[in-house]
Amino acid sequence: MEMVCEKGGIATALNAKIYGNGSETLVLAHGYGEDQSAWQLLLPLLACYFKVVVFDMVFSPKVNPMLYDPQRYINDGLYYGGFERSEVNEIYKNIEQNFTGWVQNFEPKAAGQNNTAAGAKFEKTLGRMKLYIALSAAKTVFSSDFRHKLPQVMVPCTIIQSKKDVIVPQSVAFYIKNNVGGDAIVKILNTEGHFPHLSAHNLLFRVLKETLQIKN
Repeated sequence: MEMVCEKGGIATALNAKIYGNGSETLVLAHGYGEDQSAWQLLLPLLACYFKVVVFDMVFSPKVNPMLYDPQRYINDGLYYGGFERSEVNEIYKNIEQNFTGWVQNFEPKAAGQNNTAAGAKFEKTLGRMKLYIALSAAKTVFSSDFRHKLPQVMVPCTIIQSKKDVIVPQSVAFYIKNNVGGDAIVKILNTEGHFPHLSAHNLLFRVLKETLQIKN
């Protein structure tokens, strides 16, 4: 990565941008299948109060694929992560054998019912990923397991979760709350889907204002 990024640096390679002139800096990092445009609805609101940094993760379709160098959504005993191992293996198989079909099938599940605009945006960015990156990143997402690191997290945490999210169930949010080393609270948004930043950004912003102690 260093050699590829040599001329413009990592900020250029990941298309980093800064908005706003606040005295405090807020960094927004998007998830799998998205790019920094995922924050387009929240960004104008947050930039009124903070210096906001957005960027594209290395698996994003907007990042040079040469930069991409090729476990815990899975249930494990009393821990409910949302997927059985067989279901995750089926996801890998579908991505590899019929990526376009998988994208079209995965989008409505992730976005939730009646979130057509959010779903369409997610489907567009997810579908632009190169297949080998989409598969590799999916394996990283679904198979990574850092639960043992949670007790080392001592900073106060606010975990924001949709009321209904088939990708990450509420049990995961409360598991994190109960296992981090510092203080933590869970805020449940009265919305459905994995992308409240797209489907319910005003609701999410109200929670962020309280969490970040934003004064009008």
